[in-house]
Amino acid sequence: MSGGLLALAVTAGMLAAVNPCGFALLPAYLSLLVTGDQPAGRATAVRRALVLTAGMTAGFATVFGIFGLVVSPVAASAQRYLPWFTVVLGCLLAGLGLWLLAGRRLPALSLHRSTAQITLSLRSMAAFGASYAIASIGCTIAPFLAIVVSSFRAGSVWTGVALFLAYAGGMGLVVGTAAVAVALARTSLVGRLRRLGAAVPRLAGALLMLAGGYVAYYGWWEIRVLRGAAAAKDPVIEFAGTIQRAVAGSVDRIGFPGLLAVLVLLVVVGAAAAIRSR
Repeated sequence: MSGGLLALAVTAGMLAAVNPCGFALLPAYLSLLVTGDQPAGRATAVRRALVLTAGMTAGFATVFGIFGLVVSPVAASAQRYLPWFTVVLGCLLAGLGLWLLAGRRLPALSLHRSTAQITLSLRSMAAFGASYAIASIGCTIAPFLAIVVSSFRAGSVWTGVALFLAYAGGMGLVVGTAAVAVALARTSLVGRLRRLGAAVPRLAGALLMLAGGYVAYYGWWEIRVLRGAAAAKDPVIEFAGTIQRAVAGSVDRIGFPGLLAVLVLLVVVGAAAAIRSR
């Protein structure tokens, strides 16, 4: 297996994290990270972000693996129903946002209480990652099939496994870097956040509601386009697409080495701050 093919799989996974179909789910995920109890210290916040991102990436990769190897023979018929899932998922996220705006609380995604709590948090994030993948399949399945699944079908099992892991790693790197950055920012502003009190979950709820609303709108737009009842161009979709293309372009320019360096730097900063505080 050439290094170029492996790099291509990593890049495809990185861009899958900011694909047009599921782009709004990334800020939704980051919103969920800041709605729970504040972790005690930067080290715990970074560890929580990394572990939850691992759970989300596992859910994302599992759906793509199943779809690529099992469902792809009937992909044309299956993809017709995916926009309906996107609509339902967007409505659920918007409902969670409204719940937070009303001053209610979600179960904390905590990793410093008990094994049962950790398991529940990982399951929740794996389910979110699976939903992220299902919403993104329409925009990302073609590169995945071309790069990863074709290797399996050509008889190169180990090559296919390596490319699959590279694809999942690229996606997890983008999400993990953003999650650790948000975790460190939230921890460094803990004093201000405490003064703001209930405003933080409400702000996160507002972002979650907007993200969910857009996801539902995108799914409904896809349904109307498939039915021929809507123009391919829509002002809302075009505006969000401009932002998505800018983010995807930045991710592509930074590349795997750059993002990995940023993630390592953030983890080192969190660890150094934890040691200094002790």
